[in-house]
Amino acid sequence: MSSYETLIVERRGHVGWLIFNRPESLNAHNLPMLEEIPRAWEELSADDDVRVIVNTGRGRGFSTGADVREIAAAGGMGQRMAKLEKDHPGPRRGLGARACDVWKPVITAVNGVCAGGGLHFVADADIVLASSNATFVDTHVSVGQVAALEPIGLVGRLPFSAIMRMALVGRYERLSAQRAHELGMVDEVVDPPEQLDDVAQALAETIAKNSPSALMATKRAIWAALETGRTAALAEGMDYVKGFWGHPDNAEGPKAFSEKRDPDWAPPTRTF
Repeated sequence: MSSYETLIVERRGHVGWLIFNRPESLNAHNLPMLEEIPRAWEELSADDDVRVIVNTGRGRGFSTGADVREIAAAGGMGQRMAKLEKDHPGPRRGLGARACDVWKPVITAVNGVCAGGGLHFVADADIVLASSNATFVDTHVSVGQVAALEPIGLVGRLPFSAIMRMALVGRYERLSAQRAHELGMVDEVVDPPEQLDDVAQALAETIAKNSPSALMATKRAIWAALETGRTAALAEGMDYVKGFWGHPDNAEGPKAFSEKRDPDWAPPTRTF
């Protein structure tokens, strides 16, 4: 297991946890965190014992996005990113699970304020839980930055007008967890907030009972519906269905069901 300065990466049974660990800064993304997050996704994605991943934060905040103090000290976002490129040359990946090509199911558990770049992780999640005291706000335009990637990523979760309002109003208006649930950004609000980790773990364990290979193929097929046209997505979905017919889990699932026992799933297969 890799060591991390800004994250906690751990396993709880078949559930992997990627936890932001800069509570003193409400888990704002500094340069070390920008380098570590894609590496942590890759580690958990490559671990065959991990079937589901939960992403959350420590302290009062889930994540407030880019570290604005760090941007100010660098003289602007361009200079800050130039330093990251100098220290860690090579192609840059995004921060969310989808951007980092993670095909295992991902639950994002928002434990407090989720602002700016923190919305990447909501946009890329398969299921979003939020503590009842969580809030959501896109602060980009309020600190002189363009709000584009996160709002675009939220297409499919939120109505257009809600995305546009959040992007344009900036830090002057926050969505409560309940309002985010009403709009479809959040799938479940957890109250009291202290139960968020337990609820996320229980849900992840339930999902992890299923065929890990079928879970990944299912996720690929459904995400394709957001990223391609309906006809193309249905055709690709049928390719996944047929391609899985020869997989051991395709026979093991019905057999275990008919024998009234838990299935013995094969190790994860990432290509079908």
